[in-house]
Amino acid sequence: MTFLAREKTIAPPDYNRWKVPIAALSIHLCIGQIYAFSVFNKPLTRIIGIDNSASGDWSLTQLGWIFSLALFFLGASAATFGKWMEKVGPRMAMFTSAICFASGFVISSLGVYWHQLWMLYLGSGVIGGIGLGLGYISPVSTLIKWFPDRPGMATGMAIMGFGGGGMIASPLSFFLMNRFSSETSTGVGETFLVMGGIYFILMMFGSLIVRVPAENWKPKGFNPALKKEKKMVSNAHVLVDNAVKTKQFYLLFFVLMLNVTAGIGVLGQASVMIQELFSAESVGADKAIDAAGAAKFVMLLSLFNMAGRFIWSSFSDIIGRKNTYIIFFSLGIILYSAIPSIGASGSVILFIAAFAIIMSMYGGGFATIPAYLRDLFGTKQVGAIHGRLLLAWSMAAILGPVLINYLRQYQIEVNKLPKAQVYSMTMYIMAGLLVIGLICNLMVKPVHERFHYKELKH
Repeated sequence: MTFLAREKTIAPPDYNRWKVPIAALSIHLCIGQIYAFSVFNKPLTRIIGIDNSASGDWSLTQLGWIFSLALFFLGASAATFGKWMEKVGPRMAMFTSAICFASGFVISSLGVYWHQLWMLYLGSGVIGGIGLGLGYISPVSTLIKWFPDRPGMATGMAIMGFGGGGMIASPLSFFLMNRFSSETSTGVGETFLVMGGIYFILMMFGSLIVRVPAENWKPKGFNPALKKEKKMVSNAHVLVDNAVKTKQFYLLFFVLMLNVTAGIGVLGQASVMIQELFSAESVGADKAIDAAGAAKFVMLLSLFNMAGRFIWSSFSDIIGRKNTYIIFFSLGIILYSAIPSIGASGSVILFIAAFAIIMSMYGGGFATIPAYLRDLFGTKQVGAIHGRLLLAWSMAAILGPVLINYLRQYQIEVNKLPKAQVYSMTMYIMAGLLVIGLICNLMVKPVHERFHYKELKH
């Protein structure tokens, strides 16, 4: 186990830092599978009935909790183990992440075979979610340390993989379920086993090749003193226990939570939503979106989610993090408010285009927040601070899907609305949440120097 120790991962002086993104992507492309979990939802409602839901089959509202639990435990584990990760190093954290994430698939597969929903909650939700949290923060923290000159681009490289993981997982899941489906199986259980094995191998590869820079290492020609003050970039460091005492931490907490809430509920039910909004009853059989088309929609959202993480976070190196979030919230308010009208118009192209932009900003928000933290709190314990902040993601993982799932059910059962009209109220609520997020972001100021870390001189 000494091979996993942090001191074994310290890079030599001539090490090429551009090798580190490969390790980061090998982890994030795997754990990003959670963004495509919605492609399993409908097949999981037919485990007993196979072709159609039968008595005893799980409902969509029951299954929606898997996605919420996974992201809740992502944030909870990142917050809990952030300081531990900084101490033991990224290799140990990535190794543990691979064990948890892969075993989650195995447990969920057994849950499908025995038709035990609690096993899916435990496997893909709790244990898999812990793997998500450890796998999420360790590459991000490592890359920020390797790229102090371009932190936005660095975090974008890592978190881009997390967004792109769904783009790969969606068609892979669809292919494997078709391959394993039969008269007695929807193919979900077998798909879980195969994907768990594939992801375990790739994540272990990332954990083996990752490296950390030596103490006080800096890239050639980099001078932190030249950072522009107008972008609120601090050269001081704030320890995690002091960071959580600042108002800036809590403002960013709500900035992330509200931005994520607005996007995550939609993403978790993207496959079902587009099929219901553009069903044969609402737009005609020739324009209807089926399961295969919905899988392509999820894949497209993952593509924009992935691209937005790199493009927006890199752009934030130029215009600053605060200005980037102003764009996210302002444009998001406009687009969410327009979604009901776009859906009513029956224009699939406009609907997809609006959500593509929304998902790019949703992903960009994730990639920009670590650099925002680095600007305000420095790099010394940025991974641990990032981990604490991801509790905002945990809260959003509950709030977002609940708004989508239960408001949808309420609109259908109580208000007797057709399925194509059940999402309008939710979109307006999401726009309102973004207004609050915009206000929080506008209130962010530099951290007072009394919170700065002062190294003892001997």
